[in-house]
Amino acid sequence: MEFLFAPFEVSFVLRALIAGALAAVLCGCIGAWVVLRGLSFFGDAMSHGMLPGVAIASLLGGHLMIGAAASALVMAAGITWVSRESKLSQDVGIGLLFVGMLAVGVVIVSHSQSFAVDLTSFLFGDVLGVREQDLIVLTAAVCLGVLACVLLHRPFLALAFDERKAATLGLRPARAHGAMLVLTAMAVVASFQVVGTLLVFGLLIGPPATAYLLFDRIAVIMVAASTIGTGATFLGLLVSWHAETSAGATIALLTVLAFFAVLVAKRIRSALRYCLQTENHYQ
Repeated sequence: MEFLFAPFEVSFVLRALIAGALAAVLCGCIGAWVVLRGLSFFGDAMSHGMLPGVAIASLLGGHLMIGAAASALVMAAGITWVSRESKLSQDVGIGLLFVGMLAVGVVIVSHSQSFAVDLTSFLFGDVLGVREQDLIVLTAAVCLGVLACVLLHRPFLALAFDERKAATLGLRPARAHGAMLVLTAMAVVASFQVVGTLLVFGLLIGPPATAYLLFDRIAVIMVAASTIGTGATFLGLLVSWHAETSAGATIALLTVLAFFAVLVAKRIRSALRYCLQTENHYQ
């Protein structure tokens, strides 16, 4: 028992656990729609595209999360505008904004000799450095995200399965899609402090994808994804404490391993069931 709970007697590790659990709930709820809607590439691009906002905020002495949010909103608006005006697929707009925003961020970082942000922390997270004000921001984001998922459940569901049907029902799929992009951006921005921009993708995609292998109801998938993400946070912090590994990377790695463990287990179960059915058939 001491092996399991001793690390969380340390205040900054306990704060990390709380922050990770909040991020898991936020990413679990919103990530369920991201996976169902096929917006994984958007989530990945968003996590990289925050760099210019963070860089500018650091240079001006502002809050990094405000800079990240500004970049995220610019990306979301830009992707929507490019898709509407050019008539090209959304992937084209995502790819262009992804490359452009990341390039701008790298240019700012490389040009400034006094860049104050620890890029390692930005890219890979500093979950053990979470402060109380970060917990407040995460809590507010979780409340807003869960409320939005509840209120927009019907238009999101219709949009995910049949966009034309959603339009016929008067659910305004374009606005629902825009709201989904904004929620995804919010989840990435609010969670990047926990696992970093390169690894926030793990919480946003890993647990929801794993939950989709096990369940087929959206509400159940959200609860399961939040639970899987929280479990990965607990185990990740525990492993990183005893093995002296990067906490954020360990958490993200566990979310991916959980997906493949469930996928392999389902495959083995199907193979065993097939063998039993074959054996019963010949008997």
